[in-house]
Amino acid sequence: MTTSFRFTLESTSSDDTQARLPVGQARTGRFETAHGRVRTPVFMPVGTQASVKAVPPWDVKEIGAQIVLGNAYHLYLRPGHQRVARLGGLHRFMGWDGPILTDSGGFQVFSLAHNRKVSDDGVAFRSHLDGSEHMLTSEKVMEIEQALGGDIIMVLDEPAGYPSDYQHAREATERTHRWAERCKAAQARPDQALFAIVQGGLFADLRRWSARELVAMDFPGYAIGGLSLGESKQEMWDAVEATVPELPADRPRYLMGVGSPEDLVEGVARGIDMFDCSFPTRIARNGALLTPEGRLNIRNARYVDQEAPALDGCDCVACTRFSAAYLHHLFLAKELLAFQLATLHNLRFMVRLMDDMRAAIELGTFARFREEFLSRFQPVDPSVRSEQKARWAQSRDKKLSTALPEPVEGTYAPEVDLI
Repeated sequence: MTTSFRFTLESTSSDDTQARLPVGQARTGRFETAHGRVRTPVFMPVGTQASVKAVPPWDVKEIGAQIVLGNAYHLYLRPGHQRVARLGGLHRFMGWDGPILTDSGGFQVFSLAHNRKVSDDGVAFRSHLDGSEHMLTSEKVMEIEQALGGDIIMVLDEPAGYPSDYQHAREATERTHRWAERCKAAQARPDQALFAIVQGGLFADLRRWSARELVAMDFPGYAIGGLSLGESKQEMWDAVEATVPELPADRPRYLMGVGSPEDLVEGVARGIDMFDCSFPTRIARNGALLTPEGRLNIRNARYVDQEAPALDGCDCVACTRFSAAYLHHLFLAKELLAFQLATLHNLRFMVRLMDDMRAAIELGTFARFREEFLSRFQPVDPSVRSEQKARWAQSRDKKLSTALPEPVEGTYAPEVDLI
């Protein structure tokens, strides 16, 4: 079906990366779309509702982002996929002329634990915005994503969730396979690449089986979904390591929803090509700036008089034009410019990290790069991260379990963050 999408593997790590890991090999490549070329490995900024939060598309382009992500679930609910199509498609609607990937919304729908019902037909759910009732089927998802016009589109899938027992994970994986077949049969646009999504929870045999089943269906790319949902990092990497050997080397591999800096490095080391996550933009709005040593909190009093930039040597607009003291002031004054500058800083950090990894792979020095980066970068303590995720999930679930209002035509209800 796909005629405008092509993936080319360009190089693999020639050092001892593979000897240090159970599977995988860091690699570089490129894929061609109707809206341009993307070099891999690549990080995709998340533009859930046709906007990367707090920053305009020309600034996203300026920091070097090659491709952005939109979410079919959110755009279906508002402003509506048909309206987007009438207004010229998602690229024109959001003013972004580069490649776009649209997620099917499977994860968002399955986050609606109290407001959805799953069957082999699809997922019936109530909108978190206005309480209106909807049904997402494989065919409906293809209708939505084709109307939006993304360059890469995703099948409808069922994440098993975390924690999950074996039987439920197997049933969700079987359903994901059936939905993938239906999505492929319903795809009608040759300018879009339809990616399958490997599921299987944390069970290695299910992950391997899922990958084999989907590879047999011959998709132009494969994603690994259903991870980073509360499991430990080791459990996540175990699932990735069970999956990657089953995926073809000549197709891109996409690890969905994973995007902290240390995870990008570890994912690339295991042969992953594509990543997305709201992490860098979300923490930016809380005043957390990424550095090679980890996060710094620009709200801290230590920055109140700092004339130097937040990160020496950083080429983002926040660091080349403003002092750390100014950024500190913006956050304390609750100025909206604070969100924009912090977001651009964090996205530039992520883009530059991917650039550095591509260069290291091509030079045959990736193993050394990985070791040096991980020895220097200090991630948030796992217990703190788990506590933060638990608080976020509890807050989300409390909002979603509240009785929803009767639907009102044209109403834009308060947002619940399902990312």
